[in-house]
Amino acid sequence: MQKNFKMIQNRTFTMIKPDAVANGHIGGILEKITAAGFKIIAMKYSQLSLRDAQAFYAVHSERPFFGELVEFMSSGPIVAAILEKDNAVEDFRALIGATNPEEAAEGTIRKIYATSIGENAVHGSDSDENAAIEGAFHFAGKEIF
Repeated sequence: MQKNFKMIQNRTFTMIKPDAVANGHIGGILEKITAAGFKIIAMKYSQLSLRDAQAFYAVHSERPFFGELVEFMSSGPIVAAILEKDNAVEDFRALIGATNPEEAAEGTIRKIYATSIGENAVHGSDSDENAAIEGAFHFAGKEIF
């Protein structure tokens, strides 16, 4: 049991969002991720259906931006990935920066690649528990290396 707990703490989930994919930033974002010491243990290029986006973001279903969020996230291809590194969730949140790119620290992924709060280039899990849930939403066990 301890081994599994440690593995969960060392993993996070990310999506390169449709805006960053459309703007040709997949390579630049993946370079920043790997340069920061993250190992990509699962990755796929796909597109969320409206139903998938609604399910993935169900936690936000009561918020006023929910409809706009799911429409945006299903509007084009995404790159989903599970990343591994010590302190993965916290370190990745620091790497991507604040949700609002105007408030994001210099050098963060969102400062460099995001165009707005809504089109903020990447998703990053906010907890170890959500990282496990979100990773399992996108990947079968045999797709994780």
